[in-house]
Amino acid sequence: MNQKAKRTSRGRGNGRSRKFPGRPAVDPRVRAVLEKYPPERSNLIPLLQALQEKFGWLPEDTLATVAEYLRLPASVVYGVVTFYAQFYLTRQGKNRIKVCQGTACHVRGGKAIMDTVRKRLGINPGQTTPDYLYSLERVACLGSCALAPVMVVNNKIHGTMTTVKADQAVQALGKTSAKTSKSAKAKRAVA
Repeated sequence: MNQKAKRTSRGRGNGRSRKFPGRPAVDPRVRAVLEKYPPERSNLIPLLQALQEKFGWLPEDTLATVAEYLRLPASVVYGVVTFYAQFYLTRQGKNRIKVCQGTACHVRGGKAIMDTVRKRLGINPGQTTPDYLYSLERVACLGSCALAPVMVVNNKIHGTMTTVKADQAVQALGKTSAKTSKSAKAKRAVA
């Protein structure tokens, strides 16, 4: 049997979805994402990105499912996840705040911006609030040096920040989160 025939007979590269024989049940949300990708090693990073987009982080059981789906050792999947800063192994907050600490931002007050946000949220960089509403990250460079100091809130860039603007941005998130929570509660009450 030639190499291509062997590969196809194992289910790789043919676009067919894989079964998970040894697993009790695969989360249907995870399965739905996996089925969009052929079970090929080259799909590891796109799969991880799609799963993180869906869940906001990569739980351990999801990594095991990906490893099994792609027929890779779990250590390979874990190695990729821990190598790239874009992946999270812990649950992140609903609101993600990144404060640039690169050279341009640093000399224009990036440390003061970080201190303001840190104090407002009561967490340090790399942490998430206990209610999972906020995550705070220190970023080496956001590539927006002309706007320094820069802060990114839920993928929206806020440039020429001051401590007052940073505090207002975080406070505005609290108002938005409170509105969202009230509206969700109201919808549940109606249903």
